[in-house]
Amino acid sequence: MTRADLASDVARQLITALNAQILARYPEEGATHFDLDLDEVKPGRGVFVIAWEGERAVGCGAVRRLTEPGLDDAGEVKRMFVIPEARGRRIGERILDRLEAEVRALGLPRMLLETGERQVEAVTLYQRVGFTRIERFGQYVDSPLSLCMEKRLD
Repeated sequence: MTRADLASDVARQLITALNAQILARYPEEGATHFDLDLDEVKPGRGVFVIAWEGERAVGCGAVRRLTEPGLDDAGEVKRMFVIPEARGRRIGERILDRLEAEVRALGLPRMLLETGERQVEAVTLYQRVGFTRIERFGQYVDSPLSLCMEKRLD
């Protein structure tokens, strides 16, 4: 697992594959939330990581420090993805472990995320590692296809 540049070719390839899968499941207008800026994953604000198996990039994930009032004690998980042929090997859990360590290093007591009801595999993973469902937050409040989750890091 390595910290990576969000603008790198490898990152772009993984994110392109992720976006294609999400768009296939959620073709509705306004159903997707792809925003993540380079500044949001700079040291001290967040991180973007890539999971590797040998020389092959097999997954990615990011966390960004939220700044909205009422959410500024949390890191938000973004861009979680494992390539289909590498699933079932706990790579997603390892990515989330690394992101949790980054959130703790930022001194934040909780992690938030947004996913969707149609991403059953993702919801199962998040629940397995300790996330619970919460009310939609921030930009997702008016997004009926969004499912939001939280993990307290007490």
